Amino acid sequence: MRDVIAPETAVTLPGMFAERVRRSAGKVAYRQYDPVQGTWRAYAWREMAAHAAAIQAALRREGLEAGDRVAILLRNSVEWVQFDQAALGLGLVDVPLYVQDRPENMAWILCNAGAKLILVGEAAHVERLREVGHHLGFLQRIVSVAPLPEALRADGRITDLDHWLRPEDADADAFTVAAQDPEALATLVYTSGTTGRPKGVMLSHRNLLWNAWAGQEAIHVYPTDVLLSFLPLSHTLERTVGYYLAMMCGCEVAYTRSIAQLAEDLLVVRPTILICVPRIFEKVHVRLAAQLAHRSALARRLFEQAVAMGWQRFLHEQGRGEAPRPAWLARLLDRLVASKVRARLGGRLRFAISGGAPLPPDIARTFIGLGVIIAQGYGLTEASPVLTVNRLEDNIPESIGTPLRDVVLRIGDQDELLAKSPGVMVGYWQNPEATRRAIDAAGWLHTGDCARIDADGHVYITGRLKEILVLGNGEKVPPADIEMAILGDPLFEQVMVVGDNRPWLSALVVLDEARWREEAEHLELERMGRETGLDPEACREKLLLERIAARMQSFPGYAEIRRLAVVDEPWTIENGLLTPTMKLKRDRIEERYRECIDRLYQLPH
Repeated sequence: MRDVIAPETAVTLPGMFAERVRRSAGKVAYRQYDPVQGTWRAYAWREMAAHAAAIQAALRREGLEAGDRVAILLRNSVEWVQFDQAALGLGLVDVPLYVQDRPENMAWILCNAGAKLILVGEAAHVERLREVGHHLGFLQRIVSVAPLPEALRADGRITDLDHWLRPEDADADAFTVAAQDPEALATLVYTSGTTGRPKGVMLSHRNLLWNAWAGQEAIHVYPTDVLLSFLPLSHTLERTVGYYLAMMCGCEVAYTRSIAQLAEDLLVVRPTILICVPRIFEKVHVRLAAQLAHRSALARRLFEQAVAMGWQRFLHEQGRGEAPRPAWLARLLDRLVASKVRARLGGRLRFAISGGAPLPPDIARTFIGLGVIIAQGYGLTEASPVLTVNRLEDNIPESIGTPLRDVVLRIGDQDELLAKSPGVMVGYWQNPEATRRAIDAAGWLHTGDCARIDADGHVYITGRLKEILVLGNGEKVPPADIEMAILGDPLFEQVMVVGDNRPWLSALVVLDEARWREEAEHLELERMGRETGLDPEACREKLLLERIAARMQSFPGYAEIRRLAVVDEPWTIENGLLTPTMKLKRDRIEERYRECIDRLYQLPH
């Protein structure tokens, strides 16, 4: 049985929290690992409300007023939720930050938002903020969840929860919902900013409540579901779906210890729902491929057959094909092969949502063939974020699904996808010019993505408007499609295609070093160099271009990668070459490797 809180009942996000506490006071709301006790601890809804009430009392003592901004710099945790609800309940506006972000970027966001208080996870976060402290004079308080040494607390602005909270304030009945206006600002979410400074997306209570409501109508979530949360709550997909939608439906949420421990946590938590970005599936796919490479030819054949028959079963269940034959073989392969893969994910996964970037169709086919149902969706922070999703009963993995209720889509100039919905942002914080560029006079949100919509309403992303490379001959090439194809080869860790206003396409690549060493030994690279007269770098480039060509057989001739350069340093958030949501900062990468790229077009090819 479902137990969904309607937006009309909730009115605001803290109103939804209070209603969930009323309905489900003793039910487990969250689980997270307690490193001190060495066990997973459960938190009931009433306990969450008591902690949130204590935080509200502390926030009142800070003299904050409705509309003031407070920031969150925390890994996913019950404290993130408690602080969020406490702040929202008092009419404050929260500003989530990514813990991996660079201190200078955090300082810019905090300054732009005018945040008066920030909750951080640990002493290391405090130290990172102190690195840029000269920019943060407006911050009146920095509070750490983890206890801080006395030396840090000597700064009057810095404290920890143990000293900031008063135990007598922890009363669930004291939780306050002062925020009663659904149109009021709830949060400022700063976009990743692949180019230029990030912009603060203003989202109201109504925006986020509507998106959660429409999402649960598209794919049903039950009080018996368990969601394992590992994408950062500062990522709007995780926040809206993995937090607000889960709360709306009374679903239990468990917070993973870390991405490094995700595989173990899957076995302990045994989730029924996951929210992922494609990179997670890609990494699992690479591991599966690596393990299969060391198995017998028979084992590889059984795996391929299991995927093929599982895919056929999926198409049959979707009403798009015949049932796999013979049925006994399909059942046997599922038991021998597919069930073992599902067991690694906990063994009871109902579905996984994939968003944030395109999901490679071959990877979707593999997992779905193994009985791991993936529903790809699409959205952007400016839309709260979900606009479309594949329904479980109408799932076309190559598409991003069909629109949520009340979402209107159309194709504009240059095939750009335009959207209207109740989730479209209020605007960009203190940036009316950028707001006018994003939302036109007719109210259409310009997504910046190119798309097509088929006769049944399924939407397909075909490229990124601003990321189209125009070759010297006028041919237009979407680099993301090529990069996705190349990354299907586990030898390549990261890829960026270049060639705008150039005669041909080239690529910058980061290799999996261990795999490359194995490959070089297997191919006897040194002997090949002696026989061909090529130097080691040229030999490596030749072999890598052959690997890339094998992945690009379906692409037109003008999309051929003719040159490449191997980059030794991985692109990370820390070195400023990835956004906090792991997207390539193309301009920064091009700037960093400008001389290297220029050489690719000077040397013979």
